Amino acid sequence: MGIYALQSPAGGFLDEDMVHFNKHFDEWCVQFESYDDAAIIAESFEQRESVVIVEITPLSYPQYFFHNLQGTVHATRQLEDKIICIVEPQMGANFRIAVCDLKTKNVRLTQARYRSVLSVEGAFTHFSIDRENHR
Repeated sequence: MGIYALQSPAGGFLDEDMVHFNKHFDEWCVQFESYDDAAIIAESFEQRESVVIVEITPLSYPQYFFHNLQGTVHATRQLEDKIICIVEPQMGANFRIAVCDLKTKNVRLTQARYRSVLSVEGAFTHFSIDRENHR
């Protein structure tokens, strides 16, 4: 399910113009279906050591796969066929836990809101799909 992209040391992803790097991975970035395809293009750069091949997956870049996921994603993990994320919907807003379904591509925010990083991390660590379905 993953795709590959070229990333600069500063964290940007190679743009379709093959010159500039975008801060965020989006549909305008060059994408490869295999590591080997990405390596061929990476080798063509004069400063090859400055370009890294990265795999883009729902776990590493959930917002690319779940377009309804809004805000800053701070952490992700996979439980069964779901990607669970710690999300800050807006800068300074309470943290939320998002449940992203890999099959349906639906995104649901849990009802709970967390004011601090420590409280949301505790909830994230102990989050369970079974408990959430019974609420």
